[in-house]
Amino acid sequence: MAKEDSKTSGAKRAAAKTPRKKPPKFLDNKYGVADWKQVEEWLAWRSIEDIECITPDLAGVPRGKMMPSSKFTSQTSLALPSALFRQTISGEYPEETGDFRYDPHDGDLKLMPDLSTLSAVPWESDPTAQVICDLVGADGKEIAYTPRNVLKRVVAAYEKKGWRPVVAPEIEFYLVARNTDPDYQLQPPVGRSGRPIAGGQAYSIAGVNEFDDLIDDIYHFCEAQGLEIDTLIHEEGPSQLEINLRHGDPVQLADQVFLMKRTIREAALKQDMFATFMAKPMQGEAGSAMHIHQSVVDSKTGQNIFSAEDGSETELFRAFIGGMQLYIPKALVMMAPYVNSYRRLTPEMAAPVNTAWGYDNRTTAFRIPTSNAAGRRVENRLPSSDANPYLAIAASLACGYLGMVNGLVPTSPTAETANEGSIDLPRGLLEAVSLMESERGFDDVLGREFTATLAGVKRGEFETFMRVISPWEREFLLLNV
Repeated sequence: MAKEDSKTSGAKRAAAKTPRKKPPKFLDNKYGVADWKQVEEWLAWRSIEDIECITPDLAGVPRGKMMPSSKFTSQTSLALPSALFRQTISGEYPEETGDFRYDPHDGDLKLMPDLSTLSAVPWESDPTAQVICDLVGADGKEIAYTPRNVLKRVVAAYEKKGWRPVVAPEIEFYLVARNTDPDYQLQPPVGRSGRPIAGGQAYSIAGVNEFDDLIDDIYHFCEAQGLEIDTLIHEEGPSQLEINLRHGDPVQLADQVFLMKRTIREAALKQDMFATFMAKPMQGEAGSAMHIHQSVVDSKTGQNIFSAEDGSETELFRAFIGGMQLYIPKALVMMAPYVNSYRRLTPEMAAPVNTAWGYDNRTTAFRIPTSNAAGRRVENRLPSSDANPYLAIAASLACGYLGMVNGLVPTSPTAETANEGSIDLPRGLLEAVSLMESERGFDDVLGREFTATLAGVKRGEFETFMRVISPWEREFLLLNV
């Protein structure tokens, strides 16, 4: 596809940076493959040579196997070791904690391709496809502690009540200059002007156009995979961008975020820079969030259960907010999973620091955007972009679900600035882990097997972090204590 003339490309983009061409609908058997015969036809039509069978680990990192397409269509049995789901982000295996124990023989878990997720891998030089897989045990049962299955479990809880959750994620990330030495602070990359872009450029079209070639690559890569971008904007931080996705099914949207992160990284590498989803990559700059818009509809009627017939708020709407307020601090480790995540959740840095809610109030944890009755929803502004999308969405929906089934009552909404002063959330990783473990209300909706697994991994990551001596310690302790 030929690139647009640089003089016209900027003018053709609206302030929200909407895509030039609407990509095909994603993860729908009407447009995608539904059975193995269609898989063979799809692969042959595209002359696909290799297949990447991938699944997200607890961190959201793609794990899996690559094989020739002929081997894939023969439905060869694929397996991964169960130990992959107790591995820390640094590649270590912590000692067991909590009340769940793994198979000491590190037994295999079988990869089960979800054929509706089959798509191209557009940045590969050879024709390559990818497919997202679920995991089952030797008995064919789903493995409860794998991220995609955790989210499916939450969605199933809604389905039993006759409800269908709808979500729309927003993903923030930074572009940074290539940096191969972790001792050096990250710096913004140089854009087309030849100068690094400064902070304070929220919604700046000039800021977005600094990276026209990168944005074009992201759009082209997404279109080839069927990923639906709603809008793209420049955020507050230097070279910080945000991509909004269209609302839809929670599992499908988590799949899209999972693939989108990989896509953005690859597009950035093509332009000789890095894209990072760290929650707080630059000291003194805004952190990166993954805001999640949520509503719930009646499975039979399709009506938003947050709105009554006269357009007023329902008790279920209020109870959903009440559940978010009570339970999300206890599930925060699923939305802020690393030590770095808690550097973002600090006062006066455009991030929530408590469980306040309000109407169109961006300083609250739970914002109710302005909308009509059919579009009434709750925006959870606490998750950071470093979170595994399956787990962040699962946690957010689980907390709202518990609020509805328990009839919880929220506090009064606030119109005041709510992200200054005291912090009413877990202040660090270990505190967040302990809160999650102590909440038995998560046992049924998330699964005790999963929460115990996650707790063990996160404690192991914290111990790894504690081995590192930081510049702050060398600066203030070396000669003063």
